[in-house]
Amino acid sequence: MANVQTFERSEYQQVKADLHRKILDRLDLEKLGRSSGDSAREEVLVLIRNSVNSEVIPLSFAERERLAREILDEIFGLGPLEPLLKDNTISDILVNRFDRVYVERAGKLELTSFSFKDNQHLMQIIERIVSRVGRRVDESSPMVDARLADGSRVNAIIPPLALDGACLSIRRFGRDPVTARNMIENQTLTEAMLELLSAMVKGRLNLLISGGTGAGKTTLLNVLSGYIPNSERIVTIEDAAELQLKQEHIVRLETRPPNIEGKGAVRQRQLVINSLRMRPDRIIVGEVRGEEAFDMLQAMNTGHEGSLTTVHANSVRDALARIENMVSMANLNIPERAVRHQIASAIHAVVQIARLSDGTRKVISISEVTGMEGDLINMEDIFVFERRSIDEGGKVRGTFHATGFRPLFADRLAVSGARLRPALFESKTEV
Repeated sequence: MANVQTFERSEYQQVKADLHRKILDRLDLEKLGRSSGDSAREEVLVLIRNSVNSEVIPLSFAERERLAREILDEIFGLGPLEPLLKDNTISDILVNRFDRVYVERAGKLELTSFSFKDNQHLMQIIERIVSRVGRRVDESSPMVDARLADGSRVNAIIPPLALDGACLSIRRFGRDPVTARNMIENQTLTEAMLELLSAMVKGRLNLLISGGTGAGKTTLLNVLSGYIPNSERIVTIEDAAELQLKQEHIVRLETRPPNIEGKGAVRQRQLVINSLRMRPDRIIVGEVRGEEAFDMLQAMNTGHEGSLTTVHANSVRDALARIENMVSMANLNIPERAVRHQIASAIHAVVQIARLSDGTRKVISISEVTGMEGDLINMEDIFVFERRSIDEGGKVRGTFHATGFRPLFADRLAVSGARLRPALFESKTEV
């Protein structure tokens, strides 16, 4: 980091911390609070540069400028995280401990040279993040979900649960949301698959998006929500708000954790129940993960068609099994067959998305829920991605293709004006 070997990282961090304290002592924080963001940053940057240049330290001009920028980030931003948050190629920032910061680029993890001064420094940044969204993290509440101003999802866990010190995970969504065209260019799906999915959204079918961690469920949900007409009233329900819907008539709801006395928590199920009284045309649950699954199915079955949600699961069958298990969490003692019947009648289709071994994300199947057959939910694949091989560069090769099955909901879509072309179910694409 420094241009003189004797100027070790620890000395650099100490100089940075000392300058930070000196500058804070000289700042009129009350006056800064009344200034606009840009003018305040410029004023402080001038002060920092003067302070850095007055120090007798073996650093070049470029390194002094970098030190000034880092101190500015400490005052106005998130410290060492700021350069990483400005890098649009990074999809995940993973802080295992104060001196071990990893990032994910193009689906691959790599260790960075960035670090925090110590665990206390990392804790200060975590507290700054969670306090901005009205949440807290301490020994009595050592786990927290939060979000950044750009919508990126944050999870933090601290000692005593995290044995090596505070741990921070940031899932980036980027300044420019992924579009349908981006997904086609990235070969996440094909034109034919997108045509089908957009028709299903416009035709008010209930969709369940399934996939593993980091598969791209929320990204796909954001893209598909773009096909909801602007005239409809949408209510979104999330644990940590991360959806980026563009419609005008939208109400965003977010759960609330318990306060320091352990009271006042508002769970997703309560928000789903409350949303039914808000006259929604569509209900979007960011991720269904508990007993709210029952109320979501009830909503889908009682006039709130066109609802969308995601679920963690590795296959289409697992997704429906997870929904069934979540309904049982509500302790309503409903027979298994009745629960499955509700699932079969509420959910019209399941979209399975996965992150493959080469880091790429693909919609590996679009399947229609066709009803019950005995005690089992019957399903038919409409589109699938068939993996064929891995080339010399480690890239997964395969084929998107239609199975030839014409979905039963095609007639329903035609009535709603979203007519599907017969040739749609004959497409085949090599990737």
